[in-house]
Amino acid sequence: MTSFNSYILQGVYEDDVKEFDRLARFDSLIDWEAFCPIIASSYHNLTERGGRPNIDPIVMLKLLVLQHLYGFSDPQLQWTASDSISFRRFIGFQRIPDYTTVWLFGERLVQNGKLDKVWNELQRQMDRKGLRVERRAPTAQDAAFITADHGAPESKPRGDQALTRRSRDGTWMKKLKKAYFGYKLHVKTDLTYGLIRAIKTTTASVHDSRVDLSRRGEVVYRDRGYFGVPAKGFDATMQRGTRAGPIDVFDRLRNLRILRRRAPIERVFAMLKRIFRAGHVLVTTVPRVKVKNLFSCLCFNLMQMLALRRQVQAWDLDECRK
Repeated sequence: MTSFNSYILQGVYEDDVKEFDRLARFDSLIDWEAFCPIIASSYHNLTERGGRPNIDPIVMLKLLVLQHLYGFSDPQLQWTASDSISFRRFIGFQRIPDYTTVWLFGERLVQNGKLDKVWNELQRQMDRKGLRVERRAPTAQDAAFITADHGAPESKPRGDQALTRRSRDGTWMKKLKKAYFGYKLHVKTDLTYGLIRAIKTTTASVHDSRVDLSRRGEVVYRDRGYFGVPAKGFDATMQRGTRAGPIDVFDRLRNLRILRRRAPIERVFAMLKRIFRAGHVLVTTVPRVKVKNLFSCLCFNLMQMLALRRQVQAWDLDECRK
């Protein structure tokens, strides 16, 4: 985009859009440039031979954030980012790449092992802002199904031989007499600030208890799905009846206390599925689902950090009024 066009769009933004732009607040939440050294190496032409000029990696990162923040498909992302002034301002009024370029960039983040480093950088910045999880701090872990299209019947080939759009890695799982096909998102949330601290993506058939995201020294609240499997942290798992007999009244009261403590984690899955539309995926492999889950959780943390900032500002305003 030429500097003249950028100047015109900036003027329109200042006059009509700035007051209502939520994305502008995201710019000051985290240091976006700190991600550049991590994701810039995902390009393949940074050699002596060179190649076509690359899109700014921060632009690519922000486009992935926009896609998962609003639940856009790849073509919708390209069209909306080109049409919306607030989107253009968020990415610095730079040229919008085609949606295939954005999709391939997400693929390279997985192939080059940069996806986890992006998540770790976000956690590091949250800790530096004073949102660190202290020792023995309460956390909660849970998992939710991320459904996918199972496509053709089981008799059809799967994997590299599949000729349909059906999920290659997705598996079946039955819960409460209802069958689910696809994947599972495991999440650990701190109960102090309500931020997602750890995530893992698996297929749907992986039982919740096989994934432990807790760390030594922290308290982790878990539901009955984790019963019988100890956690690395201080275990606060709900009890359930066995063949030896039902649980007694003391365990029932304990379960009720744990249920109340771990309740905020349900808000996480509600936002991921209803606000960010991350409850169903059309991609076909675990690595691709991992990209979607990670950026959906990243968007949740941005929204939560924004809410925490508003709470602090409201508290400061109340103190001034006193």
